[in-house]
Amino acid sequence: MAADERAAAYLRNLMKSSAAITAPVAGKAAPRAHAATVALLTLGCARNDVDSEELAARLEEGGFRLVDHPEDAETVVVNTCGFVEAAKKDSVDTLLEASELKREATTQAVVAVGCMAERYGHELADSLPEADAVLSFDDYPAIADRLRSILAGTAHTPHVPRDRRSLLPIAPADRAAAPAVAVLGHAHSAPDLPMGRAPASGPRAVRRRLGAGPVAPLKLASGCDRRCSFCAIPSFRGSFVSRRPADVLDEARWLAGTGARELFLVSENSTSYGKDLGDIRLLETLLPELALVAGVERVRVSYLQPAEMRPSLIEAITATPGVADYFDLSFQHASPRVLRRMRRFGDPERFLALLRQVRAQAPYAGVRSNVIVGFPGETEDDVHTLCDFVTEARLDAVGVFGYSDEDGTEAMTLDGHLDEEEIRARLEYVTRLTEELTAQRADERLGERVDVLLESVDGGRGEGRASLQGPEVDGSTTVTGLRPHSRIGDLVTCLVVASAGVDLIAAVQ
Repeated sequence: MAADERAAAYLRNLMKSSAAITAPVAGKAAPRAHAATVALLTLGCARNDVDSEELAARLEEGGFRLVDHPEDAETVVVNTCGFVEAAKKDSVDTLLEASELKREATTQAVVAVGCMAERYGHELADSLPEADAVLSFDDYPAIADRLRSILAGTAHTPHVPRDRRSLLPIAPADRAAAPAVAVLGHAHSAPDLPMGRAPASGPRAVRRRLGAGPVAPLKLASGCDRRCSFCAIPSFRGSFVSRRPADVLDEARWLAGTGARELFLVSENSTSYGKDLGDIRLLETLLPELALVAGVERVRVSYLQPAEMRPSLIEAITATPGVADYFDLSFQHASPRVLRRMRRFGDPERFLALLRQVRAQAPYAGVRSNVIVGFPGETEDDVHTLCDFVTEARLDAVGVFGYSDEDGTEAMTLDGHLDEEEIRARLEYVTRLTEELTAQRADERLGERVDVLLESVDGGRGEGRASLQGPEVDGSTTVTGLRPHSRIGDLVTCLVVASAGVDLIAAVQ
């Protein structure tokens, strides 16, 4: 059976598996010698990147040696994504590919961690016996001990999935005093640990950078309190918990010391930052402090909820020197009827008014969004409403997703489910439209001055991102006419001279 077919079969089995507790698999492997090397493979979003760097620090602190290539590792840890069906399939594919390495002499164990592992637990372990263990977020603090036990041949009892929202009080203000719960990205080590993972003084963040690029994600918070009917993320990521500003600033200084020139602020919902600390406007006061961190050229905020945007946050982003004029606004749709079924809020008029507010203060701001087509009950009129909105909105980047049922979500129970062929047709139609619109928007940028953070340099040419372009998901800018001394991490002022799709071509001024 081809790898692609095997991955699909495992996913089908997983979706059909029961929620009953299963007995641990015994005798899976004979005792092995302690492994010294481990490779981390990360799928999914920037939040997962930060989680992998937390795991890397814990593993290194626990005596493991990190290697870049899985074929060189005795243990391969796959940080899975459980967001949508395609992401789950990628995770299963990666686990299967890593398991093939066990036929070689070096690789002895493959371990699944991350969102898909947390979300399905023992069900994933039963459906995918090629993985030697499936670990929960609760295993992260003792990850080194877990791997040693697995490598010694001890069968790991996979966890039974639970709704992590139930682990903390409903009221955000009560969460700080709650019993200790494993919350990713919030752990700190003692101040006398070796350098290389933390600020120069005070508690050191449990993190080890796995890349050397000039852009680094910085986690503001974990979890989400919203109840969008299509989204399962809060159930396995848990309730919203903000990191304290002092911790965020300490980690920002450490990241700058490792060569990071742009801080990419990530969370499930950045507009909620501070609400559980007693100040919903805490992000507005934190941004200027982050922008002043020595060595940081640019701060970028991601994951903004349109319904929670406020004038003070718009002003903080657009008026603070060193903060990118960039708005990652998750509209998801534009039809009021569909949005209500999604348990979201808004309509074209409100969304366009928000964009006018942004552009009144920053005319050249970059705006990106995601939309879902084919949601249960969506009509052709709803699709036309969405298309009319994205046409008028003049967005720089749009991620278009076809609806798929997610286990445990309210949307699964809604009437009006469309067949796969219709969803695919709508997906293709809206994708083509947004590709044309975003290419037109890029063409409108001709003649603009942009500051590009260089991510690669080759002679007189370079590649990087302007303020209007977020990492990974948006377009990029090719820079020509670089000075001989130019290097990765430089912020260069350019004039946009051409475009290619969503990408820009700019000449140094």
